[in-house]
Amino acid sequence: MLVTINLREFYPFYTHDEFVEVSEEVAAEMMADKRYERTHERNVRRHKIYSLDADDGIEAIASAMSCQSNNPEAIFSVMDTHCRICHALNILPELQGRRVEARYIFGKSVQEIAKSEGVSESSIKESLERGLKTMRKIF
Repeated sequence: MLVTINLREFYPFYTHDEFVEVSEEVAAEMMADKRYERTHERNVRRHKIYSLDADDGIEAIASAMSCQSNNPEAIFSVMDTHCRICHALNILPELQGRRVEARYIFGKSVQEIAKSEGVSESSIKESLERGLKTMRKIF
């Protein structure tokens, strides 16, 4: 069975109503994704990531992802920043990328990461430093 959805509700760059028919499974998945996005944004607002050495790098993702503007330039800027961060994370080796993501996106402490991976905190810190250095080169 087909369900009619409004793409404007799911994509911020739609400025007018755009109705399309999709299957029930696709509509249910899009609604679940929308709920997940709202939950994620709420968690980012509640658990802001602060860093003494914050600059225009990975630490800015929390504020970049919470853009609630109707300004197309602001939305494009947020999308561009998000794409650049994803690209930089994908360039890192898998282990290093996972550690950077856990620390700066999911907000886990160095101790939590070390404990979950069964390695020393110093190796996590070194990996994070190398990962951020590589990402800064990309930016």
